[in-house]
Amino acid sequence: MTIRFFPLAFLAASVALSLVPSSVPRVSAQDASDPAAALSAAMVAACRDNEAQFSNYLTPDNAAAFRALPAEQRSAFLKRFSLSDMPGKPLSSTDQQNHAVLLCQTPSGTVQYHFGAARVHENLAFIPVSVVDGEQAEFGLVRESGGWRLLSLGLVLLDIPQLAKQWAEADLRASEDTVMDALRTLAGAIQTYNRAFGKLPESLAELGPAPKDQISPEQASLVSAELASGQQNGYQFRYRIVPDPSGNDTKFELAATPEKSSQSRRSFFLDATGKIHGAAKHGAVSTSDDPVIDSEKSP
Repeated sequence: MTIRFFPLAFLAASVALSLVPSSVPRVSAQDASDPAAALSAAMVAACRDNEAQFSNYLTPDNAAAFRALPAEQRSAFLKRFSLSDMPGKPLSSTDQQNHAVLLCQTPSGTVQYHFGAARVHENLAFIPVSVVDGEQAEFGLVRESGGWRLLSLGLVLLDIPQLAKQWAEADLRASEDTVMDALRTLAGAIQTYNRAFGKLPESLAELGPAPKDQISPEQASLVSAELASGQQNGYQFRYRIVPDPSGNDTKFELAATPEKSSQSRRSFFLDATGKIHGAAKHGAVSTSDDPVIDSEKSP
């Protein structure tokens, strides 16, 4: 099983200020007396993608704001908080100093947190948490009505709506970067195919995997089966040969269009010169008339 590494410092850098509320819902006796137990329980809930349980460890204003988020943003928030890309199985233990160690195991890997010694002053507690690569952030908790609630990451207070918005935007940028990388991968594979077989492929399917020692123009084994199918990461990929003025098939174009129309997801187009264009097209195909997004990473 793969151990996945994530910088907790990213979490602290993504947080904005909010007001501290004055009351909180009830918690278990153990969580009420131990801030580390409360923080661990919040991380366990996030690992399991348990929204109701996680909101129990937020201050009332943030809990209400969390519940008011769209379902997609609530799920994305928990993934970011647990540093996992899907619901997982949490495992708890302690180290030689009797500090908590928490693992979140998912099919794609495991995230491991090490808690440091809690610093408690009246109704405030601060707990350093690190992942196995040495990155560390300090979580702040506040005790109200007998229970500990998440208050801050680093030096600033939690603002659930702003944090969810920032993380959603970061996820969107990462998704779009992946799509543009896929366009470059396809373009490079098409050029390799042209050099190997003296012609451009008739379709993306011809770039797909081949049986062992059976590479051919029909199965060139240059990209994954998923990408050769023309669908990946919620996008549909289109390929078109562009004859030159003499009728030679030496140029091509690629397009990547989100399968579901969305104002926040852009369509992309890789023109015959290798430049990528893109714009929010509400599900329509991008063209060379759209703004150039990335002319420096031509295939």
